[in-house]
Amino acid sequence: MVEANILLLGVFVLLMALGAPIAVALAAGGIAGILVGLDIQALATVGTNTFNGIAKYPLIAIPLFILAGTLFERSGVAARLIAFIQAIVGPRRGGLALVAILVCMIMGGMSGSGPADAAAVAAVMIPTMRRAGYPGSFSASVIAAASSTAILIPPSIALILYSILVPGVDLRALFAAGLVPGLLCGLAVAVPTWWLSRRYDMGGEEDATRPPFFASLLSAGPGLFAPVLILGGLRTGLFTPTEAAAVAAVYGLVIGVGYYRTLGWREVYEAFVDSAETSAVIMFVIALAGIFAWAGSTLGAFDAAAKVIVAIGQDESGTLLLIMAVLLIAGMVLDGVSIYLITMPLLLPIMVAHAWNPVWFGVLMAMNIAIGQFTPPVAVNLMVTARIAGVPLESTVRWVLWLVIAMTAALVAVVFFPGLALWLPAVLGYGG
Repeated sequence: MVEANILLLGVFVLLMALGAPIAVALAAGGIAGILVGLDIQALATVGTNTFNGIAKYPLIAIPLFILAGTLFERSGVAARLIAFIQAIVGPRRGGLALVAILVCMIMGGMSGSGPADAAAVAAVMIPTMRRAGYPGSFSASVIAAASSTAILIPPSIALILYSILVPGVDLRALFAAGLVPGLLCGLAVAVPTWWLSRRYDMGGEEDATRPPFFASLLSAGPGLFAPVLILGGLRTGLFTPTEAAAVAAVYGLVIGVGYYRTLGWREVYEAFVDSAETSAVIMFVIALAGIFAWAGSTLGAFDAAAKVIVAIGQDESGTLLLIMAVLLIAGMVLDGVSIYLITMPLLLPIMVAHAWNPVWFGVLMAMNIAIGQFTPPVAVNLMVTARIAGVPLESTVRWVLWLVIAMTAALVAVVFFPGLALWLPAVLGYGG
């Protein structure tokens, strides 16, 4: 069994290091472990576990929320939200940077994906910020950091998956628990952004005109109502999380085609195709992760690895700190969905052993992954915004470090004060 466990984890790590797709690495590691640790007949479980990996009703919410986010993005919601937030913030030093942060957070409440949020906002904001005197590297850093809150602010695709991987966790409780830490992370990004803008005299040439408030509110209203519709429907019990995803997708289609009229049927078709491709990639990873999870559990690899982590951490605090460091590094390389799929079979025994609240722990995981998404040298959100800004990734380091420190402070606050995450679910009457 020891050889099988080493092979299972070794093949996975080796293939990942060689740049193989994560789905291939997961499946190959699982199959290698099965071949060595079990008999050849156990290979018959590969097909079953692949199917079982995605044969879960709550997973339907993922492609539906991806479709909703795509429709909102292509409807021009981001541009209208920017005008509305500008009407509130007004022309001031650092004002456009703060507008970008607020829009990222609102868009995160529609897409549930950091990279998608970063792409939608950066495409509109970076040219505007450049004309106002902001360096491209600074703009890319701020938007990458702010868009990482999408993994916390509901509806988060990663938190949907976490609720499926951890037995007994209420997705509504996770959504509620992510809201306050998500806002706290947004504030953590805004403070150094405002200070840096003033210190380095950025945004001095911002347009002195302020968009009319009521006209911009009317234009942005449908976009602003989307998070209210999703969360309000969940709170009132009008629909389940999966049904909320369907409602969000239909709502995005209605406002894009009927209200804004920015989506023709060709654009709608392209949005469906792109969403299907993105969803297929995620579902393929989830399906093949089922092989890896079954093999690791059957062979005892995850329990053995969990004991090693606990031994290295020595006590509860040390173990938690070690886990946070590992998740931070993983967040630099992988997306949130992949990280949850890889690490949860390993971390679940540790969470149970220390009696950590699963909702609180899920939020901590999301916050670490969020920080990793804009931390060089490899950062999925930052890669998107830097490419749109046309700047090298290394040019962002001087700005990103300030934002990493600030969001890490928000993470530490949630670690020491779990009520920041658990207060809202308790008030709303959701269980863990």
